[in-house]
Amino acid sequence: MLVCKNRSIRGARNWLLPGLLLVAAPLVTACREEAKEEAPVVRPVRTVTVERRKLGESASLTGHIEAENEVPMAFRLGGRVIERPVNVGDRIEPDQILAKLDPQNEISELRTAQANLVAGQGQLIKASNAFDRQDALLQRGFTTRAQFDTAQQAMRSAQSQVDSLQAQLETAEDRVTFTELKADAAGTVTAVGAESGEVVAAGRMIVQIARQDGRDAVFDVPAQLLRLASDAPLVDVVLSDDPTVKATGRVREVAPQADPTTRTFRVRVGLSDTPESMRLGSTVTGRVTLDATPAIAIPATALTKFNRQPGVWVVDPDKATVSARNVDVLRFDPATVTIAQGLNPGDVVVTAGVQALHEGQQVRLLGSPQ
Repeated sequence: MLVCKNRSIRGARNWLLPGLLLVAAPLVTACREEAKEEAPVVRPVRTVTVERRKLGESASLTGHIEAENEVPMAFRLGGRVIERPVNVGDRIEPDQILAKLDPQNEISELRTAQANLVAGQGQLIKASNAFDRQDALLQRGFTTRAQFDTAQQAMRSAQSQVDSLQAQLETAEDRVTFTELKADAAGTVTAVGAESGEVVAAGRMIVQIARQDGRDAVFDVPAQLLRLASDAPLVDVVLSDDPTVKATGRVREVAPQADPTTRTFRVRVGLSDTPESMRLGSTVTGRVTLDATPAIAIPATALTKFNRQPGVWVVDPDKATVSARNVDVLRFDPATVTIAQGLNPGDVVVTAGVQALHEGQQVRLLGSPQ
């Protein structure tokens, strides 16, 4: 029984083997057909031919409007403020009174100086009369030369005393006028430093005036931008909330030292024909065109990455294949990339479809015949 069973199994195997071979034959043939090498896919790409040209880049910064000349007004002497008729925002005319000090002490000094001068003038008259008498007597020989010289010296001393008292009177009169603080030019009050009733020292700022003889646009500029800008660039300034309000100007002053916190330099741009809408403190935007230097610029879409470094796909015109090339980027812009090294004028760079390429792949330039 066992022998017969084994023969049955062996026979079944012999019967099944040809059938399996017949079924497997088409499969093997299909695998061989799939194993055949497929024809390379020619991928259409968009390209640009690299050229070196001058790139005049523009830069924009936000700043504000200040007066070209802003003067802190102060009293020449100390005292108690009794009146300050102006406030921030008031327009000032020349010789307009800005503030007053209590003038009682100065008036008293003025009266004392006037009285001293009158007394000195009286002494001068007396000394002059004595000298005239001695002079007449000396000519007739009724007095001595010593008495004449004494009378002459007394008159000269009295004259010197009168001159001194006259100078003191003028000083006292000036001190009375110093109790009134007046504007020396037209302008606008931008700040106040004291209130009525307050005792102030000489030289303390009472009112700060922005003179109306000019306006500046003030910007905090990075050091790199200062190096790229020309010596006297023309700056276009517009109001940030209304770009239709425009003015132009040139750099008038550059701070010699950078701000210790921001490391930027304060730049003042003198404006010409400033519109009335550009009031003091208004926020403005300034735009300047930097020096144009020869450089290579490509569309930003052409940039990819190879070996963790920026790179581009360069087309070989003879073989119609692409190869990867690393580049050094000088500057990134929203639409373009400025290349420092890695490309030469005349290179053909792929600008669209860079993510679907591989080394040595054949490509077809869009716009070229099939």
